[in-house]
Amino acid sequence: MQNNNYGVESILDINSSNIWGLDAKDVLELWKNDMKEEDFEGSEEKALNVLRLAFEVSHFDDENEREAARYTGGDYVILPHWNNKKGAIAIRKREIKRITDLSYENVKHISATTLLELIDRNFGGGWDSISLAIKDIIESAFDISTTTLPATRIHAKGGTLERKIADGYEVLEIQKGTWIEAIFAKKKDLQEKLRFVPEPEYDEDGNRRIIEDDNDEDDDADEMGDDANDDANDDTFYGSYTPEADVKDDELLDE
Repeated sequence: MQNNNYGVESILDINSSNIWGLDAKDVLELWKNDMKEEDFEGSEEKALNVLRLAFEVSHFDDENEREAARYTGGDYVILPHWNNKKGAIAIRKREIKRITDLSYENVKHISATTLLELIDRNFGGGWDSISLAIKDIIESAFDISTTTLPATRIHAKGGTLERKIADGYEVLEIQKGTWIEAIFAKKKDLQEKLRFVPEPEYDEDGNRRIIEDDNDEDDDADEMGDDANDDANDDTFYGSYTPEADVKDDELLDE
């Protein structure tokens, strides 16, 4: 069964990239299907670890009316519980409320309109007010360009604003005195080969990655440094050769 746009047919297919493309109802359907499998109990915690990257996950006693009331009738979706001792599971998609909530995984799953709304909420400072790290995340999924023009010229016929909108860009206009900064954003094709992006903090199973030690590179650099020192201390003819030797030879020839 394929019930979404990301080819996820089992709850065990979810990873740190595609989980942001699913909503809570997608997860519920996958979860119910996989519960029919005998070995699902052993995979439940692994699936929950990945879910926690994009969803709030809460265990609760569904037989306790007061506790259950917190998760029913709202925007939570209740997953059937496999182990009665753990209780039921309530999940809710994490909202991207601030520009600092963006990551290399979730930025691919928002629209240009949503992105510009997040930028607009960033104290109205415009593109230059965004940190380089967040800019890099944004530009991994969107084409971004900006222009700042007098308010009287920003909407000139045939100008940058008109051309960008015709090319499919969304635009955010930020007032800066008598000038306006226009920020243009257009979603990149997900199939497009992007420039190098650092590995995400979590692997596809929701586990934190272990960063390899760079000491080996440092050791190589130290060895190269030792070789360079050896060359400098090389007491051979060429190592001790100086330009003055040529000068003395020339003077002798003149005599």
